[in-house]
Amino acid sequence: MKNNYDYIRIRNTLLVSLIVILIFLLSVSILSKIYRTKKTISYNQNNFEIKESTVKYRDNGIGDLTINPVIEVYLTKEKRIEKMNLEEYIKGVVAAEMPAGFEIEALKAQAIAARTYALDHMESAGGKKYPRAKGADIDDTVNCQAYISKASIMKAWSKNKREEYWNKICKAVDSTKGMILTYNDKIVRQPFYFSTSSGRTEDASEVFSVNVPYLRSVSSPGEENAPKYHTIFKFSYNSVVKTINKYYSNSNIYKYNLPQNVKILERSEGGSVKKIRIGNIIVTGFKFRNMFGLTSANFNINFSSNYMTITCKGYGHGVGMSQWGANAMAKSGKNYIEILKHYYKGVDITHIKYLTE
Repeated sequence: MKNNYDYIRIRNTLLVSLIVILIFLLSVSILSKIYRTKKTISYNQNNFEIKESTVKYRDNGIGDLTINPVIEVYLTKEKRIEKMNLEEYIKGVVAAEMPAGFEIEALKAQAIAARTYALDHMESAGGKKYPRAKGADIDDTVNCQAYISKASIMKAWSKNKREEYWNKICKAVDSTKGMILTYNDKIVRQPFYFSTSSGRTEDASEVFSVNVPYLRSVSSPGEENAPKYHTIFKFSYNSVVKTINKYYSNSNIYKYNLPQNVKILERSEGGSVKKIRIGNIIVTGFKFRNMFGLTSANFNINFSSNYMTITCKGYGHGVGMSQWGANAMAKSGKNYIEILKHYYKGVDITHIKYLTE
C-alpha cells in the first residue's frame, strides 16, 4: 500500500508541475502578444466615431518604431542644410502645400500624408534620402514636398489672417502628432498627393508604371470650383512644331500637316491621356504634358487655322490624395481618417513614438 501511495503522490506532483509549466508558458505567450501590439486610429463605418484600438503587427513590419524627430532639409534658395524638428517641419509643409483657408480636417489629412512622406525619406527612420537633396533627407521644393518657414508664410498672408491661419495649421499638425500612414504594418512609401483632380484620381500603374495597392483610381467629386480645374493653353503652329522637333527631330511634323498628325490614342481610367501620336512617333500623355508645360495629362486638343488649343482638367500628376478633393470631402462632413482611407486604399493610421517623449 505504501508503494502505491508513493506512486500516486509522485504522479500528482508531476501533474501539478506540468500544469504550472503550462500556465507559465501560456502567460508568456499572452504577455508577448500584448507587448507586440501597436496603437492605431480606426473608425466605425456606421457612425464614423474615432476611437483607439490595437492591432497586431508582423515581425518585418513597423513594430514599436521610435525615431529621432529630427529631419535634415536642404533649403534650395539658401543652399544649405538645416536640421529641424519633424513636427515643426510638417507645419511648414502644410503651410506651403495646402491653403490655410481649407477645412481643418483636410489640413489634418495633409499633415499625416506629409509626415509619412518625410519618414519615407528620413535615413534615421529607415527611409531613403532624396538623391538631389545635397546629402539631406529632403529638399524644400515640390520635387519632394514644398516647405516654407513660419516667418516667410506670415509675410505672405494678410495681416488680419496671419495668427488665425498659423494657429489653424498648428492645430492640424499638433492634433495628429506622430500619426503616419501604414499598409500591412509597413510605412507607406511615396504617399503621393496633388492639387486638383478632374473628378477621378489616377492609378499609379497608369502614371508611374508601378502597381501600388494603395494608390488606386478613386472618385473625387466636388472640385469644380478649384482655380485650376479647367485650364486652357494656346500655342501657335510654329511654337508647336518647334517644341516637338526639340524632343523628336524625326517626328515628321510640320506646320502644314500638324492638325492631321496629332491624335490622342488611349486614355486611363482616371481620364488622362495614356498615348498620343505626334507624327510618326507615339509618346505618353505625361511626356506630352511635360513638353508643353500643361497642368495635367487629362487634356483635349483642338486646332484652328493658326493655333493648337489644349484644354486641361485638373492640376498635378493625379495620383494619391487630391488636396481640393480632400477639402470638398471635409466640407461635406468627412473627417481626416475618412479622407485618407478614401484616397489611399487599405491603409491604417498609425502612431509612432519620438525619442524625446
